[in-house]
Amino acid sequence: MTFTHLDADQRPTMVDVSDKAATKRSATAEARVDFPAAVAAALRDSGLRSPKGPVFDTAIVAGVLGAKRTHELIPFCHPLGIENCRITIDLHGSAAIIRCTVTVHHKTGVEMEALTGASIAALTVYDMCKALSHEIVISEIRLLAKEGGKSSYAAANP
Repeated sequence: MTFTHLDADQRPTMVDVSDKAATKRSATAEARVDFPAAVAAALRDSGLRSPKGPVFDTAIVAGVLGAKRTHELIPFCHPLGIENCRITIDLHGSAAIIRCTVTVHHKTGVEMEALTGASIAALTVYDMCKALSHEIVISEIRLLAKEGGKSSYAAANP
């Protein structure tokens, strides 16, 4: 197995994409936020608001900002002019399911941007609700799908 972010001397390096063609690329990632039952009930009863404000709306904005700034957080990610970032958050029982889809026309994929967007949204949900409980668990951050470039991917259980 060859690691793409190592040079011939096995030193970390950014992947050279200068000879690749720009194509449409997209990726979707997901994160799960599990609440204690009382917190989920309080969120429902309050119209998805916490003492800090609208929980999911704030998380969506934060997730988009995180996706756009991925290259500032992950050392070898290329800066991308993201063309679309869509985040949805649904409350199922006592869990919030966050999905982030990112699209771009570029020489490299947007998997890390989608994963970062979902992660930052999940962290924001935690921050917005931590006054209600510290028993909130963020889990199952994963790539669901990617299209474009050399290969496509779809998770077995999206």
